[in-house]
Amino acid sequence: MSIAANLTELKSELDSVNIKLIAVSKTKPDSDIMEAYEAGQRIFGENHVQELAEKQERLPKDIQWHLLGHLQTNKVKYIAPFISLIQSVDSLKLLMEIDKHAAKNERVIDCLLQIDIADEDTKFGLGFDEAIDLLRSPEFSAMKNVRIVGVMGIATNEAGEKQTSEEFYELKTLFSGLKQSFFADKDYFREVSMGMSSDYKLAVQQGSTMVRIGSTIFGKRVIPHWKNTDQKDA
Repeated sequence: MSIAANLTELKSELDSVNIKLIAVSKTKPDSDIMEAYEAGQRIFGENHVQELAEKQERLPKDIQWHLLGHLQTNKVKYIAPFISLIQSVDSLKLLMEIDKHAAKNERVIDCLLQIDIADEDTKFGLGFDEAIDLLRSPEFSAMKNVRIVGVMGIATNEAGEKQTSEEFYELKTLFSGLKQSFFADKDYFREVSMGMSSDYKLAVQQGSTMVRIGSTIFGKRVIPHWKNTDQKDA
């Protein structure tokens, strides 16, 4: 099927349960992104800052760009002027850098705390206790230009349904605890980003509010020579 047809099928499934669809466009050419755009998709996710910044320059300005991959502090400045959501905040140091560059651009940047839920050593992300410590820190309390709107997690690669469901359940449970403890009166803290092409149905069952889907929309991705292996295929 075409990209447009794949999108239509996915949207009909996800819209019925009010789930946001992030089209993961990493390594995809502008033509593929534009086909999805013409079919009505406006939210796209990228893993690498350089690729993201270049695409943002060329493509329609009403696209909402999400950064999904690991973000180095020295690269925040390149996306701070335009990024819609940074899904991969995995340290207080990084969040402080985002806050600094958001202030320079007179913006408030929405972020998700990336939580390490996978049974793997290769994933980035905060432990449950680390996330709580971050939100309790005086440094976070002093920030004026970032807004934590939820959490993100990546399940163990090629795990069975039971383990994957349990990992998603743990993330949703953490989200609920953080909501009650730190964001009870904040309507904006509402996002649980979990689920990719291979496991999004399980993620939806466990309470996901946004899924990150690439290959189901665009087909299998091309592996570039600089491929970063820290985030599994969407």
